[in-house]
Parts: sequence; C-alpha cells; structure tokens
Amino acid sequence: MPNLCRDCFIIFEGNAEKCPHCHSRRIVSHPELSRLSIAHIDCDAYYAALHKRDNPELNNVPVIIGGGKRGVVSTACYIARSYGVKSAMPTFMARKLCPNAVFIKPNMKLYIDNAKKIRAIFEEMTPSVEAVSIDEAYLDLSGTEKLHGLNPSQILAKIAKRIEDEIGITISVGLSENKFLAKTASDMDKPRGFYILSKAEVHEILWKREIGFLHGVGKATTARFNKLGYKYIGDIAKSDKFKIIAQFGEHGEWLYNIAHGNDNRKVESEHNAKSISTETTFLEDIKDYELLSGSLKNLCEKIARTARNKKLVGKTINIKLKTHDFKTITRQISVPPTQTAKTIFKLADGLLQKEMTKAPFRLIGIGLSELLDENSQNNYDLFMEKDKNLELERAIDKISDKFGKDIFKRF
Repeated sequence: MPNLCRDCFIIFEGNAEKCPHCHSRRIVSHPELSRLSIAHIDCDAYYAALHKRDNPELNNVPVIIGGGKRGVVSTACYIARSYGVKSAMPTFMARKLCPNAVFIKPNMKLYIDNAKKIRAIFEEMTPSVEAVSIDEAYLDLSGTEKLHGLNPSQILAKIAKRIEDEIGITISVGLSENKFLAKTASDMDKPRGFYILSKAEVHEILWKREIGFLHGVGKATTARFNKLGYKYIGDIAKSDKFKIIAQFGEHGEWLYNIAHGNDNRKVESEHNAKSISTETTFLEDIKDYELLSGSLKNLCEKIARTARNKKLVGKTINIKLKTHDFKTITRQISVPPTQTAKTIFKLADGLLQKEMTKAPFRLIGIGLSELLDENSQNNYDLFMEKDKNLELERAIDKISDKFGKDIFKRF
C-alpha cells in the first residue's frame, strides 16, 4: 500500500504508522494514491481562522462571524460549531446556543486579500484552478508531475503546508478522479484533513450513508426521496435509472449518476470557463413574484461581480427555474457584451415574468455565457454600458470590499 507523509512529502510502501524519514504520524494511505489528480480544497472555518490568526487570544474561544440583533451567522469556528452554531443561523439563536462566543463583524478586505494569496499558491502548482467561493476551489493536477517532480498527492500536501506556514490557517483536502468525489472527500476529514476517495470505493463508503449526506441535497429533497422509499444513497444507486428520472427529472438523473460516483464536469479555470452561473434552492416552494424577483436580483449582482473580477463579459443571459415537481425550465436571451448587474437583471426578470404561470418554483438560477475577455471588445453597446453603469458598479465593488457587501443596495 502506498503511503504519503503529509509533513515531508515522501511516498513509501508498507503499513508503517509513521514516516520512515521524518517520523511524522500524519500519513495518508490509499491504493490509488499516485493515480488520482482532481482535488477539492476547503479552507477550515476561513473567516474565523483569519481572525484567530491575527488575535491569538481567540485561539481557544468560540468565534462567530456576524452579529446584530437581526443578523445571521456568516461562519463560525469549530469550537462554536460544537455548540450547534451553523452558517445562516439567526444571531439570537447562536447566542443562546453559545453564550460565551465572541462575535466579530465581517472584514471582507481581510478575507479577499488572503484569498488572493492562497489562489496564487494554487496557481504556482497548476493553471487549472476553479474557484467555487472565496475559501474553496477545485484543482486539476493532471500533468503537473513532469513540471514539479511530485505526484498530485505530494503537491497537495505541499500546498497545505505552505498555506499553514505563509497564511497561518489550515485547509482540508479531498483527492479523487472527479469533482463530486473530490468535494465529498474534503468533507470527510475536517479540519486539517486529507482524504482520498476513488470511484471503486463509492459502494463501500457512500452507499450506506443517508441521502442527505450528498452535498447539494437539502431537507426538502431528502424528505421527497424518503417518502418514495429512498433512504440511503445506495437505494438510489440500486434503483432503475429511468424510474428515478421519471420521478425526479433532471435532478434525479444527476443524483443517480453521483450515487455511482460518476461526474464528467471539468475543472474550469477563469481562462477556459464557458459560463458563469449561480442558483439558490428555497426551503419552501415560492409562487410570489416579488420574492422570486428579489432573489433573482441578488443572484444577478453575484454573477455580475464575478464577471467583473474575472474581467469577462457575456453575450447570453440564461435563467433557470425548477418547479415543485422537479421539472427544469431554462430560458435565454442574447445581449450586447455585458458584465453589469443592472443590465443582467432587467433582461432576466423579463424572462422570469413570462414563466410565472408555471410557479411555484423551488429553485431559481442565473447564468452568463458566451464569455469574452472584456478587453477584446470594442463593442459600441459595451462602451455605452460602461459609460452609464459599469463604472458605478465597479466603484460600489471597491466600497463593498472595504466596508462589507451589505452597506447599501446596488440598484
């Protein structure tokens, strides 16, 4: 069995409990250690970890990022989580669960500045980095062994150590052969974890877990599956694929595939991304237009800012809706190259209005596709947009980075 030492990065054979070179007991063992190359990296309690790094007196104290009488928890350190505190929980509830916690107001500049440093470490090792959020990313390390003289598992161990030494926080690593399994692996061993999960192990490790363990599957979806007799991931995997699709549509097909460990999505870096998209699933089905439009507006702001950060413009706006019975509706419209929330929302909201007869909806999403480098266009409409709206939204980006995203509404 091949083993990796997470501290000195050597690979050795055998069943040793510690590294023969540096005697560390931080060993990762897996029969496919040297073959797998898709990784998911998640910074451990990122916001809280940075505040603890900068104030060592907080190291053994429960820390919660968020606050205000009507606020919600942004994130919480692992000590606070042991009391039951979770992200998006109302502040008053978090205070009841963990009365001794230290509440800290978010500092977006601190988080963004350090995220850029972490991203730079990733990109030293591979150009194929897909940022999922400010504190997590997928890496495709295929072909990097020739460049660095290390296989992907060694590179990941080196990245983890560099982030600890240079940034002062820890990360959890998942290594596999596709994005779904890599993300699942990174959730298996937190914090400061390193977990390897191959497709061959899916039936042994995942099938016995309840459906709610799958990331992206919430309480409502779990309840619906349970009602029809599916309790465990293995129940989905062993069922008839066409029956699952008939019952749950596109969502059922996706769950059937990942229950078998199948995921053909590629790691898409900024340089090869074909689209930018985001979506939200509601706790309850919504048919009220104002609520749906408000959610859509927030999503449009999010992808517009992502486009500006990546210096991209898009020529197609896509809207995605999922009905209460899991049927997916997609609509799109072609536009002059854009990266502003105001433009994207105006057109996307028009698409939403036309589909309101099919409400209620359990999910709404927005996408920007046919992406181009913003500097490659001399388009008249983009120039006009820049003149009217783009500079304003970029100015708001800077203010939000400094003082927080909720300081004012964009439009």
